[in-house]
Amino acid sequence: MISRRLLAGIAVGAVALAALVGSAAIFRPDRAIRVATGFVAQTACASIFVSGFDPQTVFAETADRAGIRGLRWGLGYHLDRAGKTVEASVAGLFGSRAAFHDGFGCVLLHGPNGPYLLKSDIDALKALKSPPLLPEIAGAAIVEPSDPKLKAALDHAFEEPAAPPFRRTRAVIVVRDGTVIAERYADGIGVDTPLLGFSMTKSVVNALIGLLTQQGRISPSFPAPIPEWRAATDPRREIEVEHLLRMTTGLALDETNSGFDVSSQMVYLHNDMAGLAVKAAMIAPPGTRWAYSSPTTQLLARIIRDLTGGPEQTLAFAWRELFNPLGMRHVTLQFDATGTLQGSSSMLASARDWGDSDCSI
Repeated sequence: MISRRLLAGIAVGAVALAALVGSAAIFRPDRAIRVATGFVAQTACASIFVSGFDPQTVFAETADRAGIRGLRWGLGYHLDRAGKTVEASVAGLFGSRAAFHDGFGCVLLHGPNGPYLLKSDIDALKALKSPPLLPEIAGAAIVEPSDPKLKAALDHAFEEPAAPPFRRTRAVIVVRDGTVIAERYADGIGVDTPLLGFSMTKSVVNALIGLLTQQGRISPSFPAPIPEWRAATDPRREIEVEHLLRMTTGLALDETNSGFDVSSQMVYLHNDMAGLAVKAAMIAPPGTRWAYSSPTTQLLARIIRDLTGGPEQTLAFAWRELFNPLGMRHVTLQFDATGTLQGSSSMLASARDWGDSDCSI
């Protein structure tokens, strides 16, 4: 006969197992791991094919980031220079693949269907039709600091601590009154090297919304032009463009960078990033709650796409109305697989171009 103690132990074990299985079903650790491999593939692809960095260095530095470091035991990558792709996986599983398209950066490939391929002539878009509105912020040579205190600050920015986390500073540019007064670059990086701007990309998206506002095509006070929210009974119809700009929509789109949050999974697991974001439920009235949110910016990117007329028109608008007038020459905009600008974190530009945008936006 089975003892009561054993029965109790089996019952407790069954409950614990059920809880573990239920937790896994909810949190989906496989998705979090694929977020990590997606980040590695996408970041390495852009860093290698756009910035021109050494693959082994890129992989080592990317794998050493917080949140990914714990997977280094099994994390691997495969670079196909001929096919211009980068694949990343953990012990051969949970793979992600990113492909480079000349002039348009990299895009993660999900499922059997290929990504939307932009057909714009990128060189023609970059060709200046008129001089930039602003003077150059620096000449051809690297600007050395004249102030000893500024030099000391740059020295400190490039110092590496004895133990992780390491800084791995790539570039520092100091601009005052529209002119570079000091700059420094890591080995292998120069004034023209495109660098991933990560969330600085969001400021560019907001600037494009500002230009569309200036042209009378939208306004921060307008209800967000998102068809999925227009039903009379949908509380999200009260969300205005300004709420998206300020990240005060009240939607369940908080960003934690855990791999389990909707923001992380939007960027690295979905072809249609904004298509995931529009499904979020409202958890607070618009304007009453702030939460940092990349999906919020991605919704703005889709609005820009719709107002300009499509992916190619988005690209042309950005070069015509923003980059060329500011004199930004080394910019690469990346798009998701559906042809929507990846507006939350994926633009590349030289340090001086980022300085141009910071001075003007």
